[in-house]
Amino acid sequence: MINGEQMSGELPPQIQNQLAQLQQLQQQAQAVISQKSQIEVLIRETDAALKELDKSSDETIIYKSVGELLFRAEKPKLIEELKERKDMMDLRLKTMSKQEERIQSRFSQLQEQLKQSLGQIPPKGG
Repeated sequence: MINGEQMSGELPPQIQNQLAQLQQLQQQAQAVISQKSQIEVLIRETDAALKELDKSSDETIIYKSVGELLFRAEKPKLIEELKERKDMMDLRLKTMSKQEERIQSRFSQLQEQLKQSLGQIPPKGG
């Protein structure tokens, strides 16, 4: 980096801007990763519910949670709802993964630009 020397003065505005962009991208990446994790949990829960419904007989009384209330539900309708919800979450997960890749790519690109910019700063003192 800067040979461990203290710099008298600030970093050039271009480098400050690049650092700010890197920090912003890092925050965006963390937010996307967090959202992806939440979606993955919901997908697992939905899969588990679908498996339980599949194991249950057609005569089994099934309830669906809506807020803090439980309502009796029809098995075929509930299976359809859960499958639709899972499809939607799978699509959202794909979208989030693509967004994560774009952020990571931009981060690497910006990191490389920053290394080049820092390499162009003449050492202070001497």
